[in-house]
Amino acid sequence: MANHKGMEKATFAAGCFWSVEAGFRKIPGVISTTVGYTGGTHDNPSYEDVCSGRTGHAEVVQVTFDPAQISYGDLLDVFWECHDPTTPNRQEPDVGTQYRSAIFFHDAAQEQAAWASLEVAQSSGSFASPIVTEITSATTFHMAEDYHQQYLEKHGMASCH
Repeated sequence: MANHKGMEKATFAAGCFWSVEAGFRKIPGVISTTVGYTGGTHDNPSYEDVCSGRTGHAEVVQVTFDPAQISYGDLLDVFWECHDPTTPNRQEPDVGTQYRSAIFFHDAAQEQAAWASLEVAQSSGSFASPIVTEITSATTFHMAEDYHQQYLEKHGMASCH
């Protein structure tokens, strides 16, 4: 794995990780993206384990970014725009706890920015219903299987649906 000195990580759950990853990959300042699972109770879960709904993991995108090129706040703006944060455990046809809306912060500054961003998003009038996004400390990140990485790009698809 390449050394990304001076880079930071952000971890977001916003439904199916394939389309969320594709959205973040297009942003200048994003160095890399990795899809995986976090927020659950089992070690080394497989896609099938996570889809069972019994592990508690969310499908997430871990973003490595250059804070000199893009801020964490700008990534949060993308997060709010790329999914519906008002539907608990659901994004479009995908239903289950693995599809929940969540921000997994990596430090106190990210936590503070996430809560402030949620307040702005809620008061913006962009959402008719209350935001249900979970904001919690990042736990162990489990990289998803290789075939999930850059899935849409590999298959020439624009979106999951």
